[in-house]
Amino acid sequence: MNLVLFIAVLAVSFIVVRIGAVAFQLTGLEWSLAKFQSLSCFTGTGFTTREAELVTGNPQRRRIASIIMVLGNAGFITMIATFANSLRPQIVADKLNLPLLPDFLPSAFLPWINLAIIVATVYVMFRLFTNTKLVKKLTSALRRKLLARNIVSQVSFEELLLVSEGYGISRIQVCEESPILGKTLSESHLRKHDITILAIARKGKVIPNPSATTRILLGDELISFGRLENMRQRTCAA
Repeated sequence: MNLVLFIAVLAVSFIVVRIGAVAFQLTGLEWSLAKFQSLSCFTGTGFTTREAELVTGNPQRRRIASIIMVLGNAGFITMIATFANSLRPQIVADKLNLPLLPDFLPSAFLPWINLAIIVATVYVMFRLFTNTKLVKKLTSALRRKLLARNIVSQVSFEELLLVSEGYGISRIQVCEESPILGKTLSESHLRKHDITILAIARKGKVIPNPSATTRILLGDELISFGRLENMRQRTCAA
């Protein structure tokens, strides 16, 4: 029973980390950073000051991180306990019922059999969860579930670099709800809100250092520098 529980918790842990990564990405984090943050929250390791600010400065991300941390602590405690019990001969013998094993096999071998099963299971799960096609399908399915149940509010605001004091570089996707859609950069009054447009990505091309008369179109990606909170409020991510 302990062995089965260990394997189940291990599988759930992989899925929880992936769900956390998808949730972080939906809040605007770049995918590789979202995966790292999810794993860091689950294991309680790997944080840096700059990356931690990306999570702690956003209420939705703080909630996601809190849930992952709680599940991570519970998961590790359960895995450690079940792993230790799986290697105790007396408990293994009681749970597995020795008559199921060959007569020539002493009970002292049972922990080693369990250990071999655990190692093999970890290896198989690692191969499964690093399989590109399988991971893509799983990620897509999890994304659809999160959006369908409105667990995480998707934003079109991606923080590329956090500098300090709430300022950073971001990529803003202009959608139909954006208050700046159809306006020129001058008419958008972004400068008054501590936002400077460094470049505009439009239909596969980049307009560097756009002029004040450049009009903002649907689907544009604005590479911007400024106060992150102001940038959220001035786009459809608000």
